[in-house]
Amino acid sequence: MFLEDEFTIGRIRARRISVSVLVAVTAFAACIAAMLALASAARAAETPQASAQLAALVRPNDVNSGSLLFPSKEPGFYVEAPRLKTDVAIDVSGPIARVKVTQRFQNPTQGWVEGTYVFPLPDNSAVDALKMQIGERFIEGQIKPRQEAREIYEQAKAEGKKTALLEQQRPNIFTNQVANIGPGETIVVQIEYQQTIHQSGDEFSLRFPMVVAPRYNPAPIVQTVEFNNGAGFATPRDPVENRDKIEAPVLDPRENARINPVSLTVDLKAGFPLGDVKSSFHAVDISQDGDQARTISLKADTVPADKDFELTWKAAPGKMPSAGLFREVIDGKTYLLAFVTPPTAPDTAAPPAKREVVFVIDNSGSMSGPSIEQARQSLALAISKLNPDDRFNVIRFDDTMTDYFKGLVAATPDNREKAIAYVRGLTADGGTEMLPALQAALRNQGPVATGALRQVVFLTDGAIGNERQLFQEITTNRGDARVFTVGIGSAPNTYFMTKAAEMGRGTFTAIGSTDQVASRMGELFAKLQNPAMTDIAATFEGIEAENISPNPMPDLYSGEPVVLTSELPEAKPAGKLQIIGKTGDQPWRVEMDIANAADGSGVSKLWARRKIDDFEAHAYERQDPAALDKDIETVALAHHLVSRVTSLVAVDVTPSRPVDQPLGSTKLPLNLPEGWDFDKILGENPAPLGGTERHGSATPTGNPGPEQAAAATQDLAASPEIANMMAAAPTAKAATMIAQKSSTVNLPQTATRADEQIIRGLTMLLLALTAASGLAVWRRRLKRIIVVGAKRNGL
Repeated sequence: MFLEDEFTIGRIRARRISVSVLVAVTAFAACIAAMLALASAARAAETPQASAQLAALVRPNDVNSGSLLFPSKEPGFYVEAPRLKTDVAIDVSGPIARVKVTQRFQNPTQGWVEGTYVFPLPDNSAVDALKMQIGERFIEGQIKPRQEAREIYEQAKAEGKKTALLEQQRPNIFTNQVANIGPGETIVVQIEYQQTIHQSGDEFSLRFPMVVAPRYNPAPIVQTVEFNNGAGFATPRDPVENRDKIEAPVLDPRENARINPVSLTVDLKAGFPLGDVKSSFHAVDISQDGDQARTISLKADTVPADKDFELTWKAAPGKMPSAGLFREVIDGKTYLLAFVTPPTAPDTAAPPAKREVVFVIDNSGSMSGPSIEQARQSLALAISKLNPDDRFNVIRFDDTMTDYFKGLVAATPDNREKAIAYVRGLTADGGTEMLPALQAALRNQGPVATGALRQVVFLTDGAIGNERQLFQEITTNRGDARVFTVGIGSAPNTYFMTKAAEMGRGTFTAIGSTDQVASRMGELFAKLQNPAMTDIAATFEGIEAENISPNPMPDLYSGEPVVLTSELPEAKPAGKLQIIGKTGDQPWRVEMDIANAADGSGVSKLWARRKIDDFEAHAYERQDPAALDKDIETVALAHHLVSRVTSLVAVDVTPSRPVDQPLGSTKLPLNLPEGWDFDKILGENPAPLGGTERHGSATPTGNPGPEQAAAATQDLAASPEIANMMAAAPTAKAATMIAQKSSTVNLPQTATRADEQIIRGLTMLLLALTAASGLAVWRRRLKRIIVVGAKRNGL
């Protein structure tokens, strides 16, 4: 009886324990249920955004056509880059070209995106119009101070409104940002500009750049010490303005098809009977409309944006114009555009002075392929044309530099032959550290001999981002030397080349293929060997004109015209424009009656563009940068022009993106310029600030080495100042490639949330506790059963 009572009591206790455990489990389960409900509510509130984020991503198998995919931070998901198509319509009327560039941004994703396109325009373009097309509506862009335009754009973007912002990063590099492009939507943005036609000798030309070549951007170095409140601090200055703005992802042509297709047409109305009309680098169809007009279109419907388009034309025999005068009246003021070609110097002119020519050749990685061959051929030809009385030297550079001779040497047949052999052995590799080479050419060649003319001939693609640093070097240390630039390759930096030649009182020559080497270098030889027209000045008889541009007037070389613009205070001025100059000791003078000027649309904007260029050219002389910026802003706003300090912004007043929908942002990728070697560019980009890695050597692989060095090669050690500067500008390998730098798209995290993981962990813990409690109860019951059984059996 005792055993049965004990067994009953044990069973009652076990039930009580089970009930207690059940109550505890139920209460704990209720808490977990409440927590899950709260988490689900929070999750539900974020579901639209998370869904939108995932909708903007794709897997490789989701893409049916050729597309560029950027990796995202969601494993296995990618961001499909916005697509771009460009249509270009160029209308040439006499000396002025009006250009419409239509960019079509297509969003192939299911999310909302913002696209940024880095693109080139001619360095002398006066950009004055931005239109954004949405459906059948056009929104006109407004010119604003740069910071104000940026604030308007950012606010509109945040409010979900479609908006576009056009900014100038360099006179030849612009960015177009378009925000709130809807899923599957296309937004059309039209940009308009005008420019003057270039003339050299009997040939007229225009150039439309299609791609911004990757720029070599030297790392900042400590240049100055500023003293604030009595304490001096070394202040690093970045030699590259807006370095993040001029960089864009670059496609490897071996792994990706060419993108960014361009269609282009030219309506050419020369204003005189035409002779030869040809395209230098693209196959075209040309149709004739009378003896003064042609229509030019690409033979292919579109071409990839990977090289410049160049069109040249000549007058019919005996029909070459020698002068032109055009005017436009705006707000009671008259704006003039004048050009006149001086006569050829008479044969009785004094022979050219002895020359001291410093040839500088770029053999960095961006010059690989056809570019280095063009440069080698051009330089070898130039050396062969030297006169025995001339003196010369050859400097080559990548991220190192070498003077071939120890200073200037006589242009004897033996020295010329050695130099040509050296040049023909150069290969392209390494970074583009241009400043030390320019300094060596301007500073380290010794004094100019009495009666001699010092000339520096620079052969490069100009693929650098520190243009201002180089301009300052030319302005400060040029002395009596003249700087001539030769642009090499399919997409040269014409802004740098043109401006460097202007500041160096020389000329710019472009060579885009080996077929152009002989003819273009022949033109350069004529300019090097013939005296320049100097002391050029323009005045107005009977009229006061304060704003003549360029100011001062540059020197001219054989076949170059005088081109000037001016602002006159009267609507109908009566008087004469007088231009004078000197060729050697021979005076020259021309007069043009202003009343006979032809009407020319857009002349006022060309004057404003040149006026801004004058301001920028004299920036180093100005003590107050803020005052300089204000002068530029005043002219740019008055004439509705994009400049370094003004931008165009267009905003659709109607919001289109719901505020709860995220906005992805990416830069549109660019093609590598035609002929460039992708692998060579990998090592050209400088390391992040503070890096120390360098590559290359004084005798890069494949370049003339010990034998030539023994024959008289001067290394950087001869110039400690330059050597120190180069050591302070580190470079890096593929890890800092622009394409890699910009290729990963940062998106908000959409994986499983941490709070849910915690709740799941607590649930597993509860189950474990419940199982453990149940096991303990059954162990006690089993033990009691065993004990009771043993006692019954007398054990």
